Amino acid sequence: MLQGLHSLQPINASAAAAGAAPPASPSASSSMRPPKRCDRSGAGASGTAFSASSPSAAEGDDDERRSRKRPNQQADPGESSVAAGARELEVGAATAAGVGEGEAGGLRLLGLLLRCAEAVAMDRLGEARELLPEITELSSPYGSPPERVAAYFAEALHFRIVSSHIGAYPPISAAPTAALPLYRTLALIQNQRIAQAFHAFNSVSPLVKFAHFTANQAISQALEGEESVHVIDLDIMQGLQWPGLFHILASRHGHRIRSIRITGVGSSLDLLEATGRRLSDFAAGLGLAFEFHPLEGKIGHIADLAVFRPQRKEGQVHGRVGREEVTVVNWTQHCLYDVTGSDLGAVQLLRALRPRLVAVVEQDLSHAGGFLERFVEALHYYSAMFDALGEGTAAGAAGEGERHLVERQLLGAEIRNILAVGGPKRTGEAGVGRWGEQLRAAGFHMVSLAGGPAAQQAGLLLGMLPCKGYTLVEEGGCLRLGWKDLSLLTASAWQPSAAPLSSPGEGR
Repeated sequence: MLQGLHSLQPINASAAAAGAAPPASPSASSSMRPPKRCDRSGAGASGTAFSASSPSAAEGDDDERRSRKRPNQQADPGESSVAAGARELEVGAATAAGVGEGEAGGLRLLGLLLRCAEAVAMDRLGEARELLPEITELSSPYGSPPERVAAYFAEALHFRIVSSHIGAYPPISAAPTAALPLYRTLALIQNQRIAQAFHAFNSVSPLVKFAHFTANQAISQALEGEESVHVIDLDIMQGLQWPGLFHILASRHGHRIRSIRITGVGSSLDLLEATGRRLSDFAAGLGLAFEFHPLEGKIGHIADLAVFRPQRKEGQVHGRVGREEVTVVNWTQHCLYDVTGSDLGAVQLLRALRPRLVAVVEQDLSHAGGFLERFVEALHYYSAMFDALGEGTAAGAAGEGERHLVERQLLGAEIRNILAVGGPKRTGEAGVGRWGEQLRAAGFHMVSLAGGPAAQQAGLLLGMLPCKGYTLVEEGGCLRLGWKDLSLLTASAWQPSAAPLSSPGEGR
C-alpha cells in the first residue's frame, strides 16, 4: 500500500483544493521503496508494508464493488492531488496486471483512506461516512500490518467525524480532577492500562530502551564529578528509565553519588506515588540516598519554581538547588496525551530552570499543521511502526497478544490524538513541530551525542535485536533510531548558554 503513499508529500487542505497534478501511478517506479516484511511462518517474504487484503472480505463482493466504482473513478479536472491519486490507486488495484492480491488490497485500502481523509479535511462529512464502512470491512486490528494500520486510522477518522458534529473530542489522559471522583477513577484505570502497555512495548520494540539508554548516558556524563543530583522528569510515567541511571551512578569509582532526588511530573497523583515507592525500594537496594517528589499537572502550566525545591532548602542558581544539588531535566515526548499543556509555557519553564542538561527524546512526527498534512505524515510513520512490530513478533521478540496490547493502547491512541482531537492545538495555535529551534531561542545549545557513550549504547542495543530492520544514524549531534528508510525517534541533549539569546516565542 505504501507503494503509492511514498509518492505523496504532506500537504495542507488549501493545497488539496488547488487541484495539483496527481501523483505517479502505483505501477510507476518510486525513489522510496516500501520495506520488506517477514511472513508469519518465519521465511522472509518480499511485499509492501501496506499490502495485505482482508480475509474477511468476500471475493465476489469485492469484484461487484470494483465494477460499480470503476465508471465513476475518472478524475475531475478540479480534483485535488490527494483525491486524484487515491482514485488512481484504486483503479490500479483493480486493473494492474501482475499485481498480487495482497498488494492490490493494500493499494485499494490506501486509496480509500486518502479519499476519506480529504473528504474530512474539506468538510464533506457525508462522503467520508460513506467510505468508512468499506475501509472497516477491508481492515482488522488482528490482521496483517496494513490491515491493522487501516483499522486504527479508520477509527480515528470516525472519531474525527463525530467531533466535527459535536464540536470536540476529549484528548487522552487529561489531568484528573479531585472534585470528580468517577472521572478520577476512570483516569486511573486508563493510566494503569497505559502502564501495562508500556511494559509490553519495552519488550516488543527497542524504542523505549533507546530513549532510556541515550538519555541516561547523556545525563551521566553531565554529572561527572558531582555528588548530589536533582532529576526533573517532565513525564515520568512508571519510572522505567531510572533504575538504569541508579546502576550507573552507584557503580562509579571515586565520585559516588551521595544523594539523588527525582521530581516526577504526571497526570495521576496515585500513579506518581506508586512510581515513587518502586524507585525508593530500588534505590535502597543499591545503597543510594533517594527522595521522590510527585508533581501532578502539565509542565506548561507550572509558573512557580518553588515546586521543584526541596522543603529543607531554599534558592536555585544556575542548575543548583541550594548549594550542592545539580539539576538535570529529562523530556521524552510523544503523541499519546498532552504533556505540556502550553508549548510556550514548557519552553519558558526550561529557560527559568536553567538546568545542567536537558535530555530530549522526541518522535520524528509532527502533530501540528493542517489535517491532511498530519494524516499523510502519520500514515507514513505508523505504517513503519506497525511493520516493525509485526516483523519483531515474527522474529520472536514478543507474542501476538503483547503486540496487540501495544497497538491498541498506545499506537492506536496516538493516531486518534493526532487526527481526531480538536481544540486550539489542532486549529491554529502555533504548535512546536521540533523543539531544537525553540530551545536555541531560549538560550540553549546542543551537546553532541555522536560518537559518545550514548551512541555506543544505542549501537549495542540494535546489535542484540532478533529483527534487523532498525537503523541508527548520527546526524548533527543527534541520534536517530529508524525502521529501514524512516526515522522514528531522535535523541538530543541541550545545555544553557552563558546568556539567553532571546525570549521563547519571539518571531512566532
